[in-house]
Amino acid sequence: MIRTGGVQQMARGLCQIMGREISKGNFNTNIRQMTPRGTLQLPWSINSVRTMAPRDFSLPNSSWGSDMRRLYEHYNSQCEVETDDGEKKWGVWRRLPSYNRSLKYATGGVYLSKIIQSKARLFTRNIRAQGAGFEYVVFVNKQEQKCVCVFQAGHLLEGPPGHVHGGAIATMIDTVTGTHATYLSGPVMTANLNINYRSPISLGSTVLLTCSLDKKEGRKTFVSCQVTNTDSSKLHTEATGLFLSITMGHLLGG
Repeated sequence: MIRTGGVQQMARGLCQIMGREISKGNFNTNIRQMTPRGTLQLPWSINSVRTMAPRDFSLPNSSWGSDMRRLYEHYNSQCEVETDDGEKKWGVWRRLPSYNRSLKYATGGVYLSKIIQSKARLFTRNIRAQGAGFEYVVFVNKQEQKCVCVFQAGHLLEGPPGHVHGGAIATMIDTVTGTHATYLSGPVMTANLNINYRSPISLGSTVLLTCSLDKKEGRKTFVSCQVTNTDSSKLHTEATGLFLSITMGHLLGG
């Protein structure tokens, strides 16, 4: 299906990234005012742009075990609630979709991704075989300033025989704490991550990463995280993280 509205949305996103704000109601007028007459050449044809639904890696698949599915349903059921009048509204939790390319599926990112990361893939989503690597889903609660991640480790993440590699655990902690800091403070990058490993995690098992905001100081966002078994009775790992707010210029300028 061809969607001309999608083309305008992508173009609007590109212009926002370049520092020019375009109002939705006056898109055509504003885009013309920004460029000299006769010089506007968009890198696509409206009649040739087709939308393709990207794979959302945070949705259940056949590799998920019973604990993974149970916790997913527990938090996902709180993402939408029904009022006494029968109307649906947002709940306290939000499930965050997860794709294998960080720019491609952002507004206007499909063209930026071709320019600066055409072959790049998100580290935790570059194994396409279901259940082989990082299987996880993240939920955020802005009211309580908390974030949880349900994580199931695949066989390709082995460190000590039969257990998850410490680097894979650190990767998940960095991913989840960074996601939480971004949700609260906008784009950030990791400045410091301090991790204490308490007990090993068996391959194929499901664990829960729980993150909370400690404090914010200017550009700095401080977050803490605990990795536990599914009922939180056993502590596997604990960590603290410091994240610095950044701009698009930091990413593009290096």
